[in-house]
Amino acid sequence: MTESNTSFFKAIPRFLNHDTILSYLLKWTILSLLVGAAAGTLSALFLTLLNLATDFRDLHPQIIYLLPAAGFLIGLIYYHKGKTVVRGNNLIFDTIHNPKDIIPFKMTPLVLFGTIVTHLFGGSAGREGTALQMAAATADQLHRPFQLRPADRKILLIAGLSAGFASVFGTPWAGAVFGIEVLLLGKIPQKSIYPAIAAAFTGAYVTSLWGVGHTHYQINLVPPISMLGVFYSILAGLAFSIAAISFVRLTDLFAKVFKKMKYEPIRQVIGGFIVLGVVLLLGTVKYIGLGIPVIVDAFQTASQPQDFAFKILLTAITLAAGFKGGEVTPLFFIGATLGSALAVFLPLPVGLLAGMGFVAVFAGAAKTPVACCIMAFELFGISCGWYVAIACTVAFLASGHHSIYNAPENKSPKHLLFGRFGM
Repeated sequence: MTESNTSFFKAIPRFLNHDTILSYLLKWTILSLLVGAAAGTLSALFLTLLNLATDFRDLHPQIIYLLPAAGFLIGLIYYHKGKTVVRGNNLIFDTIHNPKDIIPFKMTPLVLFGTIVTHLFGGSAGREGTALQMAAATADQLHRPFQLRPADRKILLIAGLSAGFASVFGTPWAGAVFGIEVLLLGKIPQKSIYPAIAAAFTGAYVTSLWGVGHTHYQINLVPPISMLGVFYSILAGLAFSIAAISFVRLTDLFAKVFKKMKYEPIRQVIGGFIVLGVVLLLGTVKYIGLGIPVIVDAFQTASQPQDFAFKILLTAITLAAGFKGGEVTPLFFIGATLGSALAVFLPLPVGLLAGMGFVAVFAGAAKTPVACCIMAFELFGISCGWYVAIACTVAFLASGHHSIYNAPENKSPKHLLFGRFGM
């Protein structure tokens, strides 16, 4: 390469860091497209492998007997190779709030492998955590070649979160808002809004280009909003907040117990045996893995009242023990089945209550009510808006500070409202 060409390529990062509208749009269009394309491709690969793993487990349910051994393998790999990335999502949030070292790229293959193994052998976990970690870790690798400033690096990671969420769920608007809202709207620079939206839509689009689809849910009946409808939605929101609190507290409790085991790989072994024992005791595998069929059924007929409770228990054990995956899809399961079961007591359509719970428990546990409302609009349509908004808001407020994302800096903005009251 000639000296003039070298100078040209070195000049690109300098130009992109100029404080002009043109350089801002050019820089973040390029970076957002790169982050979105990477996130969409990684999510397409991940979802394809996840479907294969789930199908294989469904055809060979006896494979769950190897869950403790699979847990030991995951624990051993992370113990020797993944100590710097074992904090997962909280490492990403901490890096955004306090940018220091670049997130190691090894987070991407490690969490991908760990999550597929977790689902293959019957752990109860989700998928958003994996998508967020892969997208953010990959995005952070662009920090040096583009010579980004610390403030721009934060925006890059936010774009990665948005792209990861949007691509794994097929909800670009919710993904764009999630990447900002989950990190406290008041502390996020306005400059992150465009990159978050652009990366989210690119990620979702690229995943679809790979031919990877997403599950469709349908609310068949939404009655006109009324005072009674508002009252019932508030009651449902309170129930959803209790589920969110229960999930967070139980996961934290189990995590404290498992952390007392000094040799980390043994945690997954013990956790695997406990999950296996509970599954054998219940005599069903409906609570392991993602549980998508159960979620879909919840929109059609009232779920069993114990479904959400057993999902809370098994997911809390799985994740607290150190298996890989995410919390969001289990929260969808918990919310949808709880809402569906509430149809026996609340005179609202079962599909509507399932949809309300689907997003409201997530809103309470993740502290992202706006993203959850938007997700509901994208998945179910705008007609459910009032019911979903009320349920999400009540679950968000009533669940206090309980959050699945527990990095010290990553606290909900509502502490400004309730902090003086000790909530």
